[in-house]
Amino acid sequence: MTSGSVSGALIVVGVDAEGTEVARLALGHGHDPTTMLALHGWQVRRVRDVVKDPVDEHGLKMTFVVQPSLAQPQEIPALTSQVESPLDADLVTVDGEVALRHQRVAAYALVTSSRGFLMTQFSGRTGAEGLWGLPGGGLDDKEAPERAVVREVWEESGQLVEVGGPLLIHTSRWVGRAPTGRLEDFHAVRVVYGAACPEPTEPVVHDVGGTTAAAAWLPLADLDLLALTSSWRSILRDVVHMAGGGSDVSAVVTAPDQTYGPDQHHHGTDADDGARSQP
Repeated sequence: MTSGSVSGALIVVGVDAEGTEVARLALGHGHDPTTMLALHGWQVRRVRDVVKDPVDEHGLKMTFVVQPSLAQPQEIPALTSQVESPLDADLVTVDGEVALRHQRVAAYALVTSSRGFLMTQFSGRTGAEGLWGLPGGGLDDKEAPERAVVREVWEESGQLVEVGGPLLIHTSRWVGRAPTGRLEDFHAVRVVYGAACPEPTEPVVHDVGGTTAAAAWLPLADLDLLALTSSWRSILRDVVHMAGGGSDVSAVVTAPDQTYGPDQHHHGTDADDGARSQP
C-alpha cells in the first residue's frame, strides 16, 4: 500500500440525468462531497466517475449524477458540509501543538470472483493490526484512481482484476499522529470501485513488510467472521448492497456501527492511514 497523496485540487461536479453540469465545487479540507452538493440543493443519485483533472495534472475531478433535493438548501446546517473531526481520547498533545492538515485520496475495490470477495488484513505497521478491510491504498503522483486499484490489488493479493465504475466516495476526518509522530488533522477521501477477478488464485501478499499482513477470498456469508474496523463495516454495508448482496449480507456488514464491532473500544485505522488513530 502506498503512502502517496493527491497534491492538486479536488473538484466536485454535479450533472443531471442528461449529463448537463449543474454544480461545480472545490472539495476543501474536511468536506464531504455528498453533503456539499446537498447544501447547494442537489441530491446525489450515484457516482459517475473519478478522473484526472484535465487542467491540473495533480488534481482529481469527482462527478456525481444528481437531482434537485426536496430539502431547501438553506434549511441544512452549514456545518454539516464538513466531516466530524473527533479527538482520540488517548491522544497526548503538547501545549501549543497544532495539528497540520493532511488530505489524502485513496482508491479501493470490492473485488468479486467465483471464490467470493477479496479481503485484506492489516499488519502491525498500522494501528489496526489483525483487522480486515478492502484491498487498496493511496494514489501515486499523477496516478489515476482506477490504475491505483489495479496496482494495489496486485501488491496486496497477487490478483489481476478488471475495474468497473466507482460505487461510492466515503470521507472521514480525525486528529491523530502520523507514523512520523507528527500531529495531523487527517482528511481521508476514499473512492471505492467495483472490480472482478476472472481468474482468481490463492492470494499472495507481494508487498512484504508493508501494511498488509494477509489476503483471502471469502464468501459473503463468512464476512461476519472477520474483525472489521467500524469505518470498513459501514463502507462494506453500502457497497455490498450496491453490488447486489441482498438478503445474504452478513451480520457484521449490516450491523450498526454503534452496536457491534471488534473495534468498539479500540481505535483502528484504514489500510492507507498508517499508524494514525481513528475513532
